[in-house]
Amino acid sequence: MTDTPEDIEETEEVQADDPVVVAILDALADGANPTFQDVARLIAKERGKPKDGPNLWRRYMNAVKQQAVHLAKNGRIEITRKGEAVDPKDFRGIVKMRLPERR
Repeated sequence: MTDTPEDIEETEEVQADDPVVVAILDALADGANPTFQDVARLIAKERGKPKDGPNLWRRYMNAVKQQAVHLAKNGRIEITRKGEAVDPKDFRGIVKMRLPERR
């Protein structure tokens, strides 16, 4: 069984993904449109310990935002505000993420 170059590239891409990227893509897998805060809360819930306070999710906000911008620049997700895709280099306010529409 030989792998085609596309299979190898896809496998390497999945293996190289950061845990935050995996969390973002998992949150998007069921068709939801989560905010950065939603994903940060999911990560904190998975990694949190009983001694951690209720605001542990705040530690993950910057990482989630950075990875979401990176994914959006590479075309793997879209960042939206009021249902419209925004430029990943220049956005403000509460935004959501979604998988890009297939054409």
